[in-house]
Amino acid sequence: MINKTVLRKEFLMRLFVLGLMLVFATLATFSGAQPKSEKAVFAGGCFWCMTPPFEKLNGVEKVLAGYTGGKGANPNYENYAAKGHVEAVEVTYDPSQVTYNGLLKVYWRQVNPTDSGGQFCDRGPQYRPVIFYQNDEQKKLAEESKEKLGQSAKFDKPITTGILAATTFYPAEEYHQDYYKKHPIQYKFYRFKCGRDQFLEKIWGKSSH
Repeated sequence: MINKTVLRKEFLMRLFVLGLMLVFATLATFSGAQPKSEKAVFAGGCFWCMTPPFEKLNGVEKVLAGYTGGKGANPNYENYAAKGHVEAVEVTYDPSQVTYNGLLKVYWRQVNPTDSGGQFCDRGPQYRPVIFYQNDEQKKLAEESKEKLGQSAKFDKPITTGILAATTFYPAEEYHQDYYKKHPIQYKFYRFKCGRDQFLEKIWGKSSH
């Protein structure tokens, strides 16, 4: 005689196992379809000039120009320097496509890391070069990268670029976003007039920007 109670328990157990399998399969598909993005923040003088090098990288999802590193809340272009902020870019990227070390390599090729008083024709602490780390791993990689650059003899002065813990990042006004796309002629003239291109080409070659 068939024991209906046993059959019912076996049926329910199979349904439970099948349900678990479906849940795990769904989670795996979801996580695979939406890789977790990470953020990196770099200051290197005028944020107009720091945006395009990162936007061109595979794996970079978004680059925002903005202000960070100060103590005053809600800065704008008129008062960010007075509030202690620097011009910077926030890079949102997919670490499965581009690593933080890859971003650091691009960063060093955009700045004069020996100049803590500004960058090129932009003078003042609001233009100083800084790497703002999001976690201990980014801090470690940034410090190692800085030390390696210092040992490379690329520069005849000490590397003075700051490595600081990230604070609130405030996006700049819309007219600052992707300035190089909106005003390509003015942007190219500004870069050349400031001497950024000439300096970077001397150190790294024409592929630097």
